[in-house]
Amino acid sequence: MTSTPPPPQFFHGSDGVRLAWREVGEGRPIVLIHGYFSDAWTNWLRYGHAAAIATTGRRVIMPDLRAHGDSDRPHNPAAYVPDILTRDGHALIAHLGLTDYDLGGYSLGARTASRMLATGATPGRVIFAGMGLEGLTETDRRVDHFRNILTRLGEHKRGSPEWLAEAFLKTTGGDPVALLGILDTFADTPLAMIRGFAMPALVVAGVEDFDNGSAAALADALPDGRFVEVPGGHMSSVAKPELGQAIAAFLAT
Repeated sequence: MTSTPPPPQFFHGSDGVRLAWREVGEGRPIVLIHGYFSDAWTNWLRYGHAAAIATTGRRVIMPDLRAHGDSDRPHNPAAYVPDILTRDGHALIAHLGLTDYDLGGYSLGARTASRMLATGATPGRVIFAGMGLEGLTETDRRVDHFRNILTRLGEHKRGSPEWLAEAFLKTTGGDPVALLGILDTFADTPLAMIRGFAMPALVVAGVEDFDNGSAAALADALPDGRFVEVPGGHMSSVAKPELGQAIAAFLAT
């Protein structure tokens, strides 16, 4: 585990919202985007994944999505139009002047990476972690689940998936109002478009993770996809060293 995160740096999205990113390592850049309710520290740094990837000669760039981490958390619905996270991702690539880089994400981060590919991003390699095919093609499938969590805080049965998600939200200091806005930003990526993502792609998911559909089916749909299972479920696999090791091995080949 990493005890001290690198300091945040900042840029602005296309609508002026201030957004944070952190980075470690040197070498070929890879942009890694965290999941919903999480942040760069929790998803990539805390459990050593970024460090494992950096040892392969990588500059690991990790943004905090809007409404998460050290990025702004606006409450104005105008800040949460469809695909705004995609536009934020493109803004970071432009801000850093990246032309030869890799791209990936976990859960919502993987979905954002998919939308970036669909709207013109050209990474050399891509990583879809904690993501299945349906999580990209049917993005509304879990919206009601998260809306229920965020609008009924303190009411969920102990030990239930909703209760566990709320407990995680507390650990990351999430803003429920801002996070509700994120649900309005989701946009589907059609299967035909996914089949056109021709770069080498890693699909990595916990053996007990079915939250976003079938990871194996996503790997099969990608022209150059490979599927790796790691221990754990959707929330627990992030804390397993095997996740970072799988990404590092993919990038090193």
